[in-house]
Amino acid sequence: MATDEFAELLLRLRKKTGRTQEEQAEAINAVSGRETMTRREINRYEHGQNIPTNHTLAHIAVACGLSPEYLKREAAAARARRRRNARREGEDQDDVKRRTLLGGAVMGAAAAAEPWERLGHALSGGRKIDGDAAATLVERAGNLHTKERQLTARQLQGEVEAHLDALTAALPRAGGNERTLTIAAGETAALAGWVAWDLGDDVRAHAYYKVTMDCAKATGHPPLRALSLAYASYGATSPVKARELLMQAAKDVRGPGNAAAAAWVYGRLAEEAANADDGPGALRALERARFAYDFADHNAEQSWVRFVTPYRMDSLALSVYGQLGRQELAETADHVVERLGGELPDSGVVVLGDLAAALLRGGDIDQGVYVTTQFAAAAEARPNTMGRARAQTVASQLPAGERELAHHLQRFAA
Repeated sequence: MATDEFAELLLRLRKKTGRTQEEQAEAINAVSGRETMTRREINRYEHGQNIPTNHTLAHIAVACGLSPEYLKREAAAARARRRRNARREGEDQDDVKRRTLLGGAVMGAAAAAEPWERLGHALSGGRKIDGDAAATLVERAGNLHTKERQLTARQLQGEVEAHLDALTAALPRAGGNERTLTIAAGETAALAGWVAWDLGDDVRAHAYYKVTMDCAKATGHPPLRALSLAYASYGATSPVKARELLMQAAKDVRGPGNAAAAAWVYGRLAEEAANADDGPGALRALERARFAYDFADHNAEQSWVRFVTPYRMDSLALSVYGQLGRQELAETADHVVERLGGELPDSGVVVLGDLAAALLRGGDIDQGVYVTTQFAAAAEARPNTMGRARAQTVASQLPAGERELAHHLQRFAA
C-alpha cells in the first residue's frame, strides 16, 4: 500500500496504463533513452520511500501521457508535506487533502486524451533515443501479436494500449530510430483496433486503424497498411467490402520479405470468398495462401506476423473447407488433430474452435459436437481473445438438441 498522497498518485497513474511495475520502468527508460529505471525503484516511489527527482518526473509524466509540470507541482507539494510533518507531526492535514483532491481532478483532465490521439501528435522527429531501448520497444510490439492466444480481449487491451503509450512517448526522441518505432507504433495501434472491435467498440477500432494508416504513410511501409486493412476486414459491413479491403492488402504485401503476411491476407481473402459463396475464388485464394506460406518464416519476417503460425494456416483452411462443404475437410481435420498432438499448445484453443465450426458446417454433426465439447473445456481453461469469437460462432451452429452446450458457449463468449 502507498503511504502518502503522491505515492498513491504514482500508483494510480501506473494502474491507469495497465502496466506492471516492470513495464512502467521499461516505459520510463524508453522515454529517457537510458536503462536506469528499475522495478525496485518504481516500488519505492509507490510506497512513499522516495520521491523522484524533477528530471525523472518529466520522464514519468511523458510515459503516462501527462504534463511534466503537473507532476513536478505534485512532487513539490509532497516534499513540502514531508518537511511540515517532520516539524509538526500530528497537525491537521485538511489542506493537504484538499490539494490532493484538486490534483486528482487536474490529473484526470490531463490524461483525458485517447491513446491514438497522443500517437497522432507524436509522429514527428526529435532527440535521439538509445538503440537498445528502441529494440526493446519493437520486440514487445511484435510479441503482443501472439498474446491473443493467452489473454482475454480486455486483458490484451490494457497491455496493448500501455505499450502504445510507451511508443508514443519515445517517438519525439527517436532520432535515427524514428521509422522503426513508428512502424512498431502502427503495428501496436492495429492490434489495439482489432481488440477494440472484438470488444464491440467499432468507433475506437476505426480510430486505431486510421492512425495505423497514418504510420504506414509516414514511413512509406505498405505492409503496415495491409495489417490495418486485414484487421479491419473482420468488421466490414459485408463480405464484398471485406474482400475489397483484403484485395488492397494483398497488393501491399507483394515482394520479398512478406511471405507470411501474404499467406495470412490470402487466407483471409479465401475465408471471405467462401462466406460469399464464391467457391472457386475461395479455393484460388487458399492455394495462393499455401504457396506463399511455403516461402514464409513467421519468426524472421516483420514482427507482427508472429501469429501466422502453421496452426493459424490450419484454421484458415478449416474455415474455408467447412463453409464450402468440401470433401477436403475430413483430410484436413485429421491433419490438424495430428499436428495438435496430445498436449494442446496455446494456439490449440483457436484451432479446436475452427475445427468444431468447420465440422458442423460441413455436416459431420456427431464429430462436430464431440470437438465442440473439447473446445468448450479448453476455452474455459485457457481464456483468450480468439476463443471468445469462436465460441459465439460454434454456439450458433450447434443442432437444436445441444441447447445446453450452446448456452454454455454463449455464456463464455459474453
